[in-house]
Amino acid sequence: MSKVGEHFIAHDGMTEPGPLGRLYEHLPPDIASLRDIVSGLIVHVSCADQYGIPASTPRPRETQPVSARLQLIQECFDGPLEVPRPPRQRTFGTCRDYSLLLCSILRHRAIPARVRCGFATYFDAAPNQDHWICEYWSAAEQRWRRVDAQIDEMQQRDLGITFDLTDLPNDVYLTAAQAWRLARSGSVDPDDFGHGDARGLWFMNVDLHRDLLALANRHTSVWDTWRSATAENRCLDETDLAYGDRVATSIETIEQSEGCSSRPDETVAFLRNPSWIDTSGA
Repeated sequence: MSKVGEHFIAHDGMTEPGPLGRLYEHLPPDIASLRDIVSGLIVHVSCADQYGIPASTPRPRETQPVSARLQLIQECFDGPLEVPRPPRQRTFGTCRDYSLLLCSILRHRAIPARVRCGFATYFDAAPNQDHWICEYWSAAEQRWRRVDAQIDEMQQRDLGITFDLTDLPNDVYLTAAQAWRLARSGSVDPDDFGHGDARGLWFMNVDLHRDLLALANRHTSVWDTWRSATAENRCLDETDLAYGDRVATSIETIEQSEGCSSRPDETVAFLRNPSWIDTSGA
């Protein structure tokens, strides 16, 4: 597990907590409690109405480095992280922000952890909704466990979730590579996978890139600009599909090795920019 220790314990620019890492000092040791705490520090922008937050309240969705996130958390509610706070005194974010925060806490404790991009089956918006989670290495079980850090008590009740949120079953969450393989084999309908109206193989290709980049500790990238894609950009030809297969293979190679290249840049060196990014002036 040396590669896991090297790559998935070390902080990167997004998971580094900075001076506010001191807030982690008195958090409980168990994963379930940590997950519960993280789920109560952020309000997902798409759920704000359900918490009674006025529509006029700004709801920024930009992914924040954990150091900045912790600063925002303290500005909203000046107290220990483990102290429950009302929704109006939480920060706004998306599933990736919850996952980054949990990943940061675990890495701070020298527990290998990583953020993953894929598709969850337990949301109402789509059969397989674009979703980010956190994985951590269980030394006792010698395997990666998948944790959804976003789902709080209200969401758990409203979505009818009864499974263990600290060890997601294989049938409720697919990584981007798993979903891509199923779609390419004809086992699933690609249009069942996406985010809102953005769905199909082209969006699955977006998440492929984001998952591989996250495994290389690049948690944000130009692939996050997928909302800028035009109808023309949302069509994949045979060359694009073969390239997507290569990205999926790279993800699977990392998973099978239980680690990552000692030089993450080499892992993602072959990746292209999305077609909607104009590089003509580069």
